[in-house]
Amino acid sequence: RCGKAILEPDMACKTCHSGPEGLNGLFGVSGYEEPLRSCIHGLKYDGNVRLAEPLGFLLAQRFVRIRMEADAIIAVPLHKDRQQERGYNHAQLLAEVCARQVGVPFHEHMLVKHRATLPQVGLSMRERHLNIAGAFLCAPTYATGALVGRTIVIIDDVATTGATLEACAAPLFTAGAREVRGLVLARRM
Repeated sequence: RCGKAILEPDMACKTCHSGPEGLNGLFGVSGYEEPLRSCIHGLKYDGNVRLAEPLGFLLAQRFVRIRMEADAIIAVPLHKDRQQERGYNHAQLLAEVCARQVGVPFHEHMLVKHRATLPQVGLSMRERHLNIAGAFLCAPTYATGALVGRTIVIIDDVATTGATLEACAAPLFTAGAREVRGLVLARRM
């Protein structure tokens, strides 16, 4: 992902494997480039939900290829107002397909975005972290010990700084998750 030469095309260098500070790894299918970029845009902004199946399959292939293990797969949740406006959560559609393909349970309501935030696009790294910090909560049924010792994979479309995934991981760790990893379609460099 970062351009460093590595022996195996399906592996990642130490920096990319470790991911942002608040995660136990952040893995992507590709860089944020065409034709994947247009497909992500079509799913997220143009309402082309049929793209969720092939894009979710790409995530599942990456999951298997890097021998990822998880007790649960979740999606980055949208705030209820944003989801109502859009009509669906694109990350949830991707996560459902990926979970089904790899045979790991998908948990739709593990995390809740309790506070509306500005779109992350166009914000600096510092602004992204400030914007999204504390926006997510673990649902009460999961916050009372259900995640102790568990490994959770969070699915999203694109990771730039990792701020959103880190903000999602924080309440999962607080609830006792052993490891939290991110899996995205594209990583922006």
